[in-house]
Amino acid sequence: MQTVTLGKDGPAVTALGIGTWAWGDKLFWSYGNDYGADQVREAFDATLEAGIDFFYTAEVYGLGESERLIGQFMRQTDKPVQIATKFFPLPWRFNAQSVSDALTASLERLQVSQVALYQVHQPFDFLLGKRALMNALADEVQQGRIATIGVSNYSAEQMRQAHKFLAARGVPLAVNQVRYSLLTRQIESNGILDTARELGITILAYSPLAQGLLTGKYTAEGTRSPQGQPLQGARRLDPRFNQNGLEKIAPVISLLQAIGAAHQRTPAQVALNWLIAQGVIPIPGAKTADQARQNAGALGWSLTAEEVETLDRATQAWK
Repeated sequence: MQTVTLGKDGPAVTALGIGTWAWGDKLFWSYGNDYGADQVREAFDATLEAGIDFFYTAEVYGLGESERLIGQFMRQTDKPVQIATKFFPLPWRFNAQSVSDALTASLERLQVSQVALYQVHQPFDFLLGKRALMNALADEVQQGRIATIGVSNYSAEQMRQAHKFLAARGVPLAVNQVRYSLLTRQIESNGILDTARELGITILAYSPLAQGLLTGKYTAEGTRSPQGQPLQGARRLDPRFNQNGLEKIAPVISLLQAIGAAHQRTPAQVALNWLIAQGVIPIPGAKTADQARQNAGALGWSLTAEEVETLDRATQAWK
């Protein structure tokens, strides 16, 4: 199984992880309506069976329910699991103890004593301040409750500043999690990807399939799901899912289908493999066992250099 080291010397994780925002979340997703705990448990098991051991969650996903579910699932398997979770810098979290308390609550929900990666969910620090926040995280590394530190949605400059504060403590900044896909390539032009490579920071790519747009399941009608039902959750608000948006990306989908046919892979697997070729870790979501197995099909093979370049040229408009 392909693995990637988090940062310069962090733990090795599979080259593709599984995002679990939809596990327990009812606000943006339809948890409890067309899928529930049984389905996400099957997704968890299928992910491990496929050889992927890296699961990505956060304290705010389902207001802790995602962490609780993963904790339950881990207690029922003997396979190794590596967890990344996130701290949300709320305005009233204004001292180091608040970071420690939030981590304690996450560890209790997950039923573990350490996580492989603990990240700051958004580039906010309010009264706490970025230096104090990074110092609080460094304290947790030294106490052994987190293996590596990451940030999320940080700009190039914010990432560089966090890296500097942590370096003063002898602790590396391992990860920046950002939106990145063939249809969201801004990190290539705004300095984030170049800065990460310079500093030895691993990029985790969230929404790597652009909320499902790169699966090829959504057609130019754009007002209904592949099952014929009205669009649910965040997709209802995303203009990329209306007719004009879907017509715009149709040539990209056709290209993914053509390349996929040459490798006996799906468009989604091609899109994820392209991200792996960029040296980042995609973290697609999976609500069912079938989706988990589809995600795993992005591993174990590689696009040719010519195919990578062809996809690059075809999606220049999204840089």
